Amino acid sequence: MHDSLSTQILSQIPGNSLQSLRQADNLWLAMRQGNIPIPTVISESSQTLENVEWDVTICGGTLGILLAAALQMRGVKVALLERGILQGREQEWNISRQELGSFLRLGLLTAAELEEAIATEYNPARVSFANSPDIWVQNVLNIGIDPVYLLETLKSKFIGAGGELFEQTPFQTATIHPNGVQIQAGGKVLNTRLLIDAMGHFSPIVRQLRQGKKPEGVCLVVGTCAQGYQKNETGDIFASFTAIQHQCQYFWEAFPARDGRTTYLFTYMDADPERFSLEFLFDEYFRLLPEYQEVELSELKFIRALFGFFPFYRQSPLKPKCDRLLLVGDSSGSQSPVSFGGFGAIVRHLERLTTGITEALALDVLNQQNLAQIQPYQPNIAVTWMFQRAMSVGMNQKLPPDRINQLLSTMFQAMNGLGDEVLRPFLQDVVGFSGLSQTLLRVSLTNPQIVIPIVPQVGIATLLDWLIHYLNLGRYSALYPIGKLLQPLIEQLPPQQRYNYRRSLEAWEYGSGSDSHSD
Repeated sequence: MHDSLSTQILSQIPGNSLQSLRQADNLWLAMRQGNIPIPTVISESSQTLENVEWDVTICGGTLGILLAAALQMRGVKVALLERGILQGREQEWNISRQELGSFLRLGLLTAAELEEAIATEYNPARVSFANSPDIWVQNVLNIGIDPVYLLETLKSKFIGAGGELFEQTPFQTATIHPNGVQIQAGGKVLNTRLLIDAMGHFSPIVRQLRQGKKPEGVCLVVGTCAQGYQKNETGDIFASFTAIQHQCQYFWEAFPARDGRTTYLFTYMDADPERFSLEFLFDEYFRLLPEYQEVELSELKFIRALFGFFPFYRQSPLKPKCDRLLLVGDSSGSQSPVSFGGFGAIVRHLERLTTGITEALALDVLNQQNLAQIQPYQPNIAVTWMFQRAMSVGMNQKLPPDRINQLLSTMFQAMNGLGDEVLRPFLQDVVGFSGLSQTLLRVSLTNPQIVIPIVPQVGIATLLDWLIHYLNLGRYSALYPIGKLLQPLIEQLPPQQRYNYRRSLEAWEYGSGSDSHSD
């Protein structure tokens, strides 16, 4: 039996890439089969803790350090737990420059440090579909941040401001008491007022709260960073050049990296037991990469392998059923179902989270209801569920091979025709009511034959559910400017009412996409 192409190539890349891929595949198989273990790590006690040393303890250091540093620099006493050593990986995190303003506004980085953190910057980027003109955009997801420098800088600032970092200290259990949380982690015991879970999709806390529920959608991603590409000045944000195959549509992303070129193949699907493995998707990646990038595999030197799968749940954000517990980042499940989540998702909400948590601590409103306001329902995220369904194919669904490419090409050409103020926010995962309405109207009037088949593809229930979120998106878009006008009056209310109002205003702002505007 001959080794597959992915086996041959991945076994030559340093860092046990093939072994790590197969470990990820075992987890993906367990999810498809409904065999993800359900731990019991959160419990409750009616006894009062004698002493509570920390205001906040954050579990999960890689992205938790962003929030930990922001809170610590506001005078909040923070402990950060990391199961290994807190350090960034070699692969850059891609983001748009305007989103990086959070680091400056929160005082996490100086302007000089932010520039130092930028490893790569390129223009333009492309959106491309088979049998359709390419669309080129400027300044969208064109910045590559160096995670090694960023995390080391934030780690230094966090510790310098008085925060305490516990490395090699994996979270084990937490007991919720009336006046705090007692955490067992790596043989240590920490008492804290608030526990924040930043451990990601597969956090033991998240697994307990989800109780084995299968995700409604999953994004599978594989890719590499390699040297040897002749063309490496531009990027692809979203590209597709093949028809539906293996009951899914393949999408590609590519961009220059500091030490080569990064290319990803990703696809959306459900967690049906018959779905293929990440290793199979890697075989497809290496089969199609030469055609996609106009290069022979023999010309490339592969530096890193990149892969993962990202589950999405329609009931998001995930609501804890106890006091003094808050989920952030991918743990909360509040990222868009058409994006990978991670770095970009938490940076977008970093200022909002920092403000909300600081105010909740100051007022000592750390119960379930008040903390839920920090992670509110966002209709502009919820409406993207239908987009994900429209880019997916059921295991037993029969669709014309070019259906998804034609739909996406039509949608993106319509957005491009409406201008940057519509297209760019969508590419940055910020859906607004006006832009979405204009796009849907234009497509419905000019290409009804493309729109009508979506109904049987996604199903009536999904369409009706989407309509509710769409109407809420319009409602939030109207409420936010009104709420801003009333803000001076609200500031004169008692503290608890001010807290509630500010959280509502943030929900309207972020839930309508008003937090992000084109440059």
